[in-house]
Amino acid sequence: MQIIKNTILSLSILSSGIGGACAAEEMISVAWRIKPPHQYLENGIEKGILLEKTKKIFAQANIPAHFIEEPAKRIWSNFASGKSNYCSFGWYRTPDREQIVQFSVPFHTDPPHTLIVSSAAITQVSAHKNINTLLADSNLTLGVVDAVSYGTELDALIKNSKNKIERSTTLPMIMARMISANRASFMFIDREDWEYLKETEESLRQTTQLDLLGMPAGLSRYIVCSKDVSADKMQRINAAIQKLANVKK
Repeated sequence: MQIIKNTILSLSILSSGIGGACAAEEMISVAWRIKPPHQYLENGIEKGILLEKTKKIFAQANIPAHFIEEPAKRIWSNFASGKSNYCSFGWYRTPDREQIVQFSVPFHTDPPHTLIVSSAAITQVSAHKNINTLLADSNLTLGVVDAVSYGTELDALIKNSKNKIERSTTLPMIMARMISANRASFMFIDREDWEYLKETEESLRQTTQLDLLGMPAGLSRYIVCSKDVSADKMQRINAAIQKLANVKK
């Protein structure tokens, strides 16, 4: 009888250990939106400076991860609906997002945004010396990519803009093509996006890149995860970010 009890106890401990190991190794879905050069597909192959960095971070943190491409609007809808074991990356920190996700420490810092301007509007836009007067010009049309943030400060300026607003739930590169086609006068764009696109998108040669006074400073980008991702995993993600940053130094 004692032998049977000991055997049952041993099996119970073994079963518990296996279950705990499985839980620890539960796969995280890491969603990303197309945004070259940060993350994109080329001939079906995942590429991009932030995509590659994030894969290294999860590997360093020893967290199994499945990377999936999804539109920005769907990613934030998934977070809002409480999708579990779900992360994404490359996002700015804003108060509304803090309500539904956990933020890592920063893992990338952008240079300030810049402007790209349509050929039809370049004279009128370049007459402005700062973005405050530019955004007060009701004769101009500002192209805005919906479902993303340009950063808290720039979001507020856009919200209070007197420009006509051309909104589209699309990719930044598609909005840039709309500027080139004179469907809007100008747009704000990440400088790193522009440096990539101007070399790869021939149509954008019809646009002009312009810097004006008053542009907010570049912001940090973060990895964000659903609220159910454990504190231990978030700590491991943060430790991996810091370790890889120190390696680069």
